[in-house]
Amino acid sequence: MNNSISMTGVYANGNDNKKFRGDRPSCSPSRVLHLRKIPNDVTEAEVVSLGLPFGKVTNLLMLKGKNQAFLEMASEEAAVTMVNYYTPVTPHLRSQPVYIQYSNHRELKTDNLPNQAAINAAQSGSLALSGGPTNEGTIIPGQSPVLRIIIENLFYPVTLEVLHQIFSKFGTVLKIITFTKNNQFQALLQFADPVIAHYARMALDGQNIYNACCTLRIDFSKLTSLNVKYNNDKSRDFTRLDLPTGDGQPSLEPALAAAFGAPGIISSPYAGAAGFGPALGFPQATGLSVPAVPGALGPLAITSSAVTGRMAIPGAGGIPGNSVLLVTNLNPDLITPHGLFILFGVYGDVHRVKIMFNKKENALVQMADANQAQLAMNHLSGQRLYGKVLRATLSKHQAVQLPREGQEDQGLTKDFSNSPLHRFKKPGSKNFQNIFPPSATLHLSNIPPSVTVDDLKNLFTEAGCSVKAFKFFQKDRKMALIQLGSVEEAIQALIELHNHDLGENHHLRVSFSKSTI
Repeated sequence: MNNSISMTGVYANGNDNKKFRGDRPSCSPSRVLHLRKIPNDVTEAEVVSLGLPFGKVTNLLMLKGKNQAFLEMASEEAAVTMVNYYTPVTPHLRSQPVYIQYSNHRELKTDNLPNQAAINAAQSGSLALSGGPTNEGTIIPGQSPVLRIIIENLFYPVTLEVLHQIFSKFGTVLKIITFTKNNQFQALLQFADPVIAHYARMALDGQNIYNACCTLRIDFSKLTSLNVKYNNDKSRDFTRLDLPTGDGQPSLEPALAAAFGAPGIISSPYAGAAGFGPALGFPQATGLSVPAVPGALGPLAITSSAVTGRMAIPGAGGIPGNSVLLVTNLNPDLITPHGLFILFGVYGDVHRVKIMFNKKENALVQMADANQAQLAMNHLSGQRLYGKVLRATLSKHQAVQLPREGQEDQGLTKDFSNSPLHRFKKPGSKNFQNIFPPSATLHLSNIPPSVTVDDLKNLFTEAGCSVKAFKFFQKDRKMALIQLGSVEEAIQALIELHNHDLGENHHLRVSFSKSTI
C-alpha cells in the first residue's frame, strides 16, 4: 500500500522493534496500538474488527511485508481497555496469535487511506470478510450484542470457560452468565459488538460442542447489556477482574455443579494450554467446524485438554474426576443392584453396583467414566424413588471391589461390565442425543406390531402406575409416549419395565422423554 505517511521514524530509530521482545505493553499508553505477527492473508477489516469492540477505530496502517499493523483508536481510554483485555487473553486472526502493545506514536498521520473504506464498512456493521456467510440473514440496526444460548442434549458438562473459548473465536466476549431454566442449561453471553454476535450466532447455532451431543441453540436476547455482580463459575465480567466471587461461598449448588463441571474445566479463563487441568478423557470435541467470519479462527475443534479437567463438586468429599458414586437414602426393602443398574444406566454405562451389607440404604455405583458419573449425579440426586429422596455424591472409593470368593455378600454386589443393556457403548449412538432429566412422560421404543395401546397401558397399570395419557408416534408405530401420574412413578416404571419381554423377540426400551402428551 502506497500511503503517504510521515512514519519514517518508526523503523529508523528501531524503538518499536526493541519492544517486540516482550509480549506485554512496555511503553506509556497511546491511542495508537502496534500489532505484530499478523498473518499475510489477513484483511484490513479483520484487523479493524479487533479494535471495534472497544470503541471507534480512526485509522489503520498495514505493513504486510513485516506482518505488522498500526491501529489508531478514537481515544486513549479505548486503547487502554483494548490492551488490558488482550494482555491476558491473546487475540487470534486466522488461527494465529497476534500481539498488541502501545506504539510510541501518539497518532497516525496518514491521508486518503484506501483502507478507510474498510474501517467505515466494519464500523457500520457491514463487515465484508473473505469466506464469511453473506446470505444467511442480515444485521438488524439496533440488534443486541447479547446472545441467549441453550445447550440441548447436555451429555457432558459445559462450563462458562468452554463457552468463552468457543465464542471468543469470533470477537471480544465481555460477560457471561450461566443458569438452569426449565431443566436446561442456558447462558447469556455479551459481545462487545452486535456485528460479532450476529456472525457468532450464524456460525454456531445448531452446532454440537462434542460429538452428537451438547447442541447449541442460539438467539438474540432482549437485553442489551448484562449486569454481572460476581466473578465465579456461574457468571463472569471479563472487563472487571476486581469483582468478588460472592461471599466466598461455593458458587454452584451441588446439584447444578455437575452440569457446569465446577469448579471450572479450565483453571483460569485466561490460561493458555499450560493452564488446563489434567485430562479426564472427554471425547475430542470435533463437532464444531465454523466458516471464516470476523475473528473466527478456522475449525473450532476444542482441544481435548481444554474441555477436560477437575470436576469436583463444592462440598462433596469425593475424589475429583472419580467415576464411583455414593448413593444414599435408598429404600432397603425395594432397591436391588439391578434396579440401580437400570436407573443409573439412563445416564451412562454402569460397570458395578454394591449395596452396603451392613447399611442397605447406601450403595456404590461405578460408572464407565467420571463424566457419566457427573451426569447421573446431576439428574438423579434429589429424585424420589420408592418413597424416599435419593442422594448421590462422588465417592471416596476409586472402584467397586467384587467380594472375595467365599465372602458372604447376599448378592448385593454385581458386575454389569459385560451387560448387553448398556446404552452408550457405541460411539456416536443416538442414545447420546436423547438424554433428559427424569420426567413423568416416558419414551417407549422397540414395540412389536401386535402390541396394542391397551396392552401397554395394562402393563404399566400392573406395575402400579396410573396412566394419564398415551400415544403412538404417527410415523413410527414402534415408538410411543406414555404419561404417568408422577415423576416418581415414571422412575419406578423405567426400572421395572425397561427390557421387558413383549414377545416376538422384542424387548421394550424405556427412557425419559423431553416431550409431554
